[in-house]
Amino acid sequence: MARIDLNGDMGESFGVYRLGNDEAMMDYLTSVNIACGFHAGDPLVMRKTVQMAIKKGVAIGAHPGFPDLFGFGRRAMSITREEAYAYVVYQIGALLAFVRAEGGKMTHVKPHGALYNLAAKDVSLAEAIAQAVYDVDPTLILYGLAGSQLIAAGKKVGLRTASEVFADRTYQRDGSLTPRNAPQSLITDEQEAVAQVIKMVNEGYVRTLEGIDVPIEAETVCIHGDGPNALAFAKTLYEALQQEGIDIRSLA
Repeated sequence: MARIDLNGDMGESFGVYRLGNDEAMMDYLTSVNIACGFHAGDPLVMRKTVQMAIKKGVAIGAHPGFPDLFGFGRRAMSITREEAYAYVVYQIGALLAFVRAEGGKMTHVKPHGALYNLAAKDVSLAEAIAQAVYDVDPTLILYGLAGSQLIAAGKKVGLRTASEVFADRTYQRDGSLTPRNAPQSLITDEQEAVAQVIKMVNEGYVRTLEGIDVPIEAETVCIHGDGPNALAFAKTLYEALQQEGIDIRSLA
């Protein structure tokens, strides 16, 4: 039986009364990646989101990003290997404190935004991130783009890794995501997005914009929670995967 983890980025807001659909989204997720204060989130939001995740029984991960509140962590920054290491250790540690204080367990780390995208291709950055995760806790699972340098770096340092695919993004010939600023980078049709996920999970292939099927490893699917129809899509995808007989569970 095919198996998949459904993950979502949570806690990307400020103040406990502006958590959006996070709690409702968790009904259709098996893992959550919680912002650690650099690109979004604050101590109150982090604590509240951890509490919700524990209540819902979903796996909890840290979602470290660049220190870029105004750009939501989506702007590329030029940082040293040492800075990357320190940023990731700092953010994991901040969320880990809340998880432990609430009696929970952290299971994974998934970089956010530009940090994630740069680490997919930059070997030095990927290795710094992987080493930071390993040094905090070598049992943590490192989430990264399927086929990326981040996945390779995680395996090299001795971490368990999770190859991530995206429901609402299109792909290029080399297995990379179509850049967000390029035409047709996003899939807006729900059924098309669902079909893409099922193909990746069941067949191990994704169809590129050019109509070519390229191999891809799908261990976890990212469902973005900040879109206008995010909750409805999460429910639709969850039910479609169930109907396909795919086992939906966290990697932890």
